[in-house]
Amino acid sequence: MGTTELFIYGASGHGRVIADIAVACGYHIAGWIDDAPKEGALSWEQVTTSFPGAAIALGVGHNKMRQQLFKKVTAAGHPLPPLIHPSAIISPSVKVGDGTVIMPLSIINANARLGQGVIVNSGAIIEHDCFLGDFVHISPNAALAGGVTVGEGAHIGIGASLIQLVHIGAQTIVGAGSVVIHDLPSNVTAVGNPARIIKENP
Repeated sequence: MGTTELFIYGASGHGRVIADIAVACGYHIAGWIDDAPKEGALSWEQVTTSFPGAAIALGVGHNKMRQQLFKKVTAAGHPLPPLIHPSAIISPSVKVGDGTVIMPLSIINANARLGQGVIVNSGAIIEHDCFLGDFVHISPNAALAGGVTVGEGAHIGIGASLIQLVHIGAQTIVGAGSVVIHDLPSNVTAVGNPARIIKENP
């Protein structure tokens, strides 16, 4: 296979979005992979047997599931290239991990660091010196001010705003439209303006 070909793991709506971004980045979609039987999709076993070492993009929005697939894909020797949509504005000093996807019209400013398997969704703003841990999902139009830290597997909801220097713990969920003005611990869900913890996550 050519170096500009890759498979999309996840034949769903999110997978189609990832495929569009991959094409915009110059890739040719070699095929689809799905663990559930779907018309036109290959099984994982078919890909590892027939296309060893093929590049793969993860078309799965769920953070824990994406983390599991990332480990499986990399353990089998398949590269997971980062995908950055051409309309995104990214500082040259930004560091982007393997398997991370940066969607259209997002902005990521100086010295931000993004781990592996991160999703920065359409129109999100990640300001200078932010740190996003592995398998974080930043939803559309969310805004992170300078120096924000988001722990592994956390999910920032659509349109949420985080003031400068706040720390969001691992696996924490920030609800849509919430305004975070204080640190949040790991494994909680917080909503509102200002965001308040409403439950602990299992």
